[in-house]
Amino acid sequence: MKIKVGQAILELVEGDITRQDTEAIVNAANEQLRVGGGVDGAINRAGGPKIQEEARKIGHCPTGRAVLTTGGNLMAKYVIHTVGPIYRGGTSGEPELLASAYRESLKLASAKGIKSLAFPSVSTGVYGYPVADAARIALGTVKEYLAQHPEIELVRFVLFGKPTYDAYAQVLDELSRG
Repeated sequence: MKIKVGQAILELVEGDITRQDTEAIVNAANEQLRVGGGVDGAINRAGGPKIQEEARKIGHCPTGRAVLTTGGNLMAKYVIHTVGPIYRGGTSGEPELLASAYRESLKLASAKGIKSLAFPSVSTGVYGYPVADAARIALGTVKEYLAQHPEIELVRFVLFGKPTYDAYAQVLDELSRG
């Protein structure tokens, strides 16, 4: 599923983020930038030790922010590591921090001249963010950014599993009509 936002394409696919041919992929990282499970573990396994070497040198990334490393052995040249919030009921600033994680990733891409990037569903795995709520924040934030930033040509959400894809597709359908 895809929509046009200005000159950019915003699309959804179900699949494996480590196999994307975008210039950058986004990693759902932890603040210590240490190898974790889920998306983070998959990216580090597929990309090899170079990613973690660079991440160790950076050392830390606060929640809601983003940092950049090489893509190592991935097709993507870069990995943008962003830290989404741990969900604690939605009343501890989680929506703002999640929106910031997406916005800061996009700002970093713009600053580095990256024209295409792929996002996972940040914070919806072990961090427990409800997928439908996260999809609204993620897609709304990206759509808003793309409308103001024509330098980015493609944002692809690579979603793991049909339930996550379906939740994002429903939100994207609503956004494309409104």
